[in-house]
Amino acid sequence: MIYDVLIAGGGPVGLFLACELRLAGLSVLVLEQVEDPRSPLKRLPFGMRGLSSPTIEAFYRRGLLDDVAAPKPAKDGSGDRASSAAHWMHQSRHPGGHFAGIHFFHDNIDVSKWPYRLPSPAGTSMMVEMESLETILAARAGAMGVEIRRGFGFESFEQSDEGVVVRAGGETFRGRWLVGCDGGRSTVRKAGGFEFVGTDPEFTGYSAEIEMADPDKLRPGRHYTATGMYTYSPPGTIAMADFDGGAFHRTRPITLEHVQTVLRRISGTDVTVTALKLATTWTDRAYQATAYRRGRILLAGDAAHIHSPLGGQGLNLGLGDATNLGWKLAATIRGDAPDGLLDTYSSERHPIGAQVLDWSRAQVALMRPSPSSRALEAVIRDLIDTRDGATYFAERVWGVSLRYDLGGSHPLIGRSAPDFELANGTKLGDLLRTGKGLLLDFDGSASLKALAGRWGNRITYIASNVKDRLGLSALLVRPDGVVAWVGEAELNAAQAVLRWFGTNLSPMF
Repeated sequence: MIYDVLIAGGGPVGLFLACELRLAGLSVLVLEQVEDPRSPLKRLPFGMRGLSSPTIEAFYRRGLLDDVAAPKPAKDGSGDRASSAAHWMHQSRHPGGHFAGIHFFHDNIDVSKWPYRLPSPAGTSMMVEMESLETILAARAGAMGVEIRRGFGFESFEQSDEGVVVRAGGETFRGRWLVGCDGGRSTVRKAGGFEFVGTDPEFTGYSAEIEMADPDKLRPGRHYTATGMYTYSPPGTIAMADFDGGAFHRTRPITLEHVQTVLRRISGTDVTVTALKLATTWTDRAYQATAYRRGRILLAGDAAHIHSPLGGQGLNLGLGDATNLGWKLAATIRGDAPDGLLDTYSSERHPIGAQVLDWSRAQVALMRPSPSSRALEAVIRDLIDTRDGATYFAERVWGVSLRYDLGGSHPLIGRSAPDFELANGTKLGDLLRTGKGLLLDFDGSASLKALAGRWGNRITYIASNVKDRLGLSALLVRPDGVVAWVGEAELNAAQAVLRWFGTNLSPMF
């Protein structure tokens, strides 16, 4: 069998991309190296992840949000286990997120700065457990007809003008395209000869679950010291940053004695570790592929970019890649994409990836154990506690400020579409579940209706007034929920359709 798309990697990015491609009717095979997707590192507390606004909106628009947001009871039966695992959730003020451990708070955020956000089931942030998210996405992919092969690690590939032949798990698979979603040490990226550039690590990060003879010697919360940083969440969850240039990461076994030595040095205490239940290391290495496509090979997620987990933006960045790539690759495979559509995946997503890498580097600069970093930290603490400062950091951390450069002067073009409520109560998010583009015509324009009749079945045309127009008369929304055009002139609407959907509208010119 020749599949339309082969995906290397069955994590959240690969699974969500597979769902997007199946939504367009393509045949998809996911090849995952690990036979059992379950892992203690994907469960709480280490498996806790924060979802940003673009990710939550993507799940909402595909009918996944209810499953993702469903509360999972904590072990003690109190509340949601993802939220209860976050040490900052027990503060007196409600934190909205953090920058290098410095929190901004909801009561400081000026939402009036975001005039094009409307009330929606999709909020600005939420906590999830990695294993739970993967389970939900795998179930959705399977229900949609995605074939998932576990225990089939990618080995090599050959590509031609017609397609790709992949060797994985000792077997051979054929597809028209190959997407590498196989993580930071991506074998697809290496085999494909992608250039991967960036900055080397400054520290080894530790995440550990331990038992201590004297836990009261550590103060809960995040602490910067003269030798590094540590976070303690009772009774025994520890995170540390040891500024050793990343020397320890994946070079030696992680022993109880080693964790105790590093913890004592960074915390400045003589705490005694009596048991090491679970431990892993990570670094702040920040690298990015210079291009996300080579021929019929594409990269998404950590295969395209890696950085420290500071701020928890890696998962969101990868899922954003999948959302952007899915409909463009599908249109290319169907043969109805306009020239250059697939190239916009890299041109739109690469700058977003570069911004996140720099955001991660900036946090590292604040964490360094030096007098200059402590002085800079004091400045950032003052700024983040102002109304403008908290709003700025919320925009970045929550992804509210995300905008693609699509041309056009209107500030909504290139941003996520507002969740308009139609006269019959239907929300815009519900209208995007089919994976098609959407033209909303608030005035029922005869000209726009005539144009819509020429667009085939790739765009859904809706003529309806809405609860709050935001000063608009119409807008064109891409399948990924991004606004491509707002009501200015019917000719511009036709040009927007030609650019993003490749529909033949030549008789209109």
